[in-house]
Amino acid sequence: MKHLTALKALVLLACGAWAVTISEIQGTAFQSPLAGQFVHGLTGVVTAKDKYGVWIQDDRTDDPRASNGIRVYGSAAVKYASIGDLISLSGRVAEYRKTADDLFLTEIDYVTALTTISSGHTVEPIILGEDRIPPRNQLSSLDIGRDGWLSVPSNLTLLESVNPSLRPDEFGLDFWESLEGQLVTVKAPTAAQFPDRFGSVWVYGNWPTTGKNERGGRTIHSNGPDEAPPAHPEAIFIGRPMDGTRNPKAVMGAVLSDVTGVVAYQFGYYYILPLTAPEVVEWPDFDVPSSTLNYTTHPCQIRIGDYNVENMNPRSYHIPKIASHIAHHLHTPDIVFVQEIQDDSGARNDGVVSANRTLRALVNAIKKASGGVEYEFVNVEPEDNKDGGQPGGNIRVAYLYRPEQVSLVPGSIGNATLSTVPLVDWEGNVELSYNPGRIEPEHSAWEEARKPLAAAWQLPSGDRFFTVNVHFSSKRFSSSPQGNARPPVNGGFEKRTSQANVTAHFVSSLLDLSPNASVIVAGDMNEFTAARSVLRPLAAILIDANDVCGVPLAERYTYAYDQHAQEIDHVFVSDAIARRGGDVEHVHVNTWARTVGERASDHDPTVARLWVCDAEIDAAWTAVEYGTDHGQTVL
Repeated sequence: MKHLTALKALVLLACGAWAVTISEIQGTAFQSPLAGQFVHGLTGVVTAKDKYGVWIQDDRTDDPRASNGIRVYGSAAVKYASIGDLISLSGRVAEYRKTADDLFLTEIDYVTALTTISSGHTVEPIILGEDRIPPRNQLSSLDIGRDGWLSVPSNLTLLESVNPSLRPDEFGLDFWESLEGQLVTVKAPTAAQFPDRFGSVWVYGNWPTTGKNERGGRTIHSNGPDEAPPAHPEAIFIGRPMDGTRNPKAVMGAVLSDVTGVVAYQFGYYYILPLTAPEVVEWPDFDVPSSTLNYTTHPCQIRIGDYNVENMNPRSYHIPKIASHIAHHLHTPDIVFVQEIQDDSGARNDGVVSANRTLRALVNAIKKASGGVEYEFVNVEPEDNKDGGQPGGNIRVAYLYRPEQVSLVPGSIGNATLSTVPLVDWEGNVELSYNPGRIEPEHSAWEEARKPLAAAWQLPSGDRFFTVNVHFSSKRFSSSPQGNARPPVNGGFEKRTSQANVTAHFVSSLLDLSPNASVIVAGDMNEFTAARSVLRPLAAILIDANDVCGVPLAERYTYAYDQHAQEIDHVFVSDAIARRGGDVEHVHVNTWARTVGERASDHDPTVARLWVCDAEIDAAWTAVEYGTDHGQTVL
């Protein structure tokens, strides 16, 4: 800063005991020790300016906890101060936030006596990754629990009540708070996913990170039974540029030009508010590889797909895209678990509950896209407006299946309120009382939620296996991971835990009758396996197919939200299947799209190749690739 120290000394001498520094205002905790007090003779160089105020900065201190930057709010600052000015002012130290769920932004309001001392000063930004390095792993010292920031019960402590001393080398919230108001630069940041609807984009810089996947995103995963899952505090939101330019429509893995701006807190997150918008300097490859699991090697192998098709009705524009994904990227699996199938009138709240037209439109589109593969479908109609989701849409889970490969064990289909249970037939085979049928649809766990659909299947050989298609309650009403509640509120976790319990009870009752049964539980569980307390009931009796098949931790994702790539769609299998091994691939047709608008769904599909019986391998059986015969098994 040009001649800044000498000029400041003169100003401070003139102001006497009233004068304080920015670092003294910011303090070494989350909230200012001078909050609510009026200060006089505060000086700093203007580093940034928007239509609501300016940001000023003075000399750095030796204490990395105390920021030397601060926001000056109000029309006086906008009118009379320019970037590069050394200004002096008086005002009130305020802690601002929009809602009680947020953290505070320390600022100066009620500004008076604003004087420009001199102009033409420059402030060198802190180079993140060089001068300061964000910590990895955890967000806050207050996230107590086995799963850290994902621990439940949540919201045990409010950060504002504790106002802990900052530990910026250990915790992410502390790190970004220690930089609040300061000018920083991120060199060649990489985007973690698409921008939000306001154009802000999550990025990380050239510094140590956790969970980096091959695309360049950051995947939530558990590091082991004794370690909390990383929260990716090393990522930061790039907000709306202060000069009115617009951030680029970045994607996961896109590399941007250098970003310089001030660190602020707004809308529940820490941001860098850039002086001007960056540009994309390197795009990732948009050619999404198809699954390699396009064949089976034995009659006991099947291929299953899982896909949340996002509020599909007969008139949905995305039916052809979904069909193309199933045909060309998943290679028409033998069974496809689908979620979010709406009724035949879509979101029109008219009492219609049948989804036959919706499902027929989808299977017809797959037949066209694949050149001839014909699926049959099955679902159980819900009661009107009893299963949550978009009002009037009556979303439900359903199965698509290829009758030449698998068939339902003969039986009566259930209805909206009948519960299916495992039974032993007169020949000693396990079957379901309703096939397919819902699992305890009257249980309180499923109030305003999709009921799971269980089915018993048989191969041409007569061997049986079982599936459960689930769509657990959403994370609606979760709090920001960077908000006041510690650990953050995991919205609906009680509901999902209960749903996992009911589902696990059904599977346990089936395994009690047939301990060697082949069981597959798959679908949109709206939860991470790293939130171990929630999915513990299922994990206690089933095995994550990712673990069976050795999928790398960082590549386990089907969704992107905030700075995270995350897996909320899962495939769990029984011990019998796990012992035989298998293959699983998550096919990133949507998280790797060019834009949000080009996605067919907000979820990626998954495809798995699994052994569901123990027949000896027939030497005459050979692996047949399905690229030219549309998935028909050739012997």
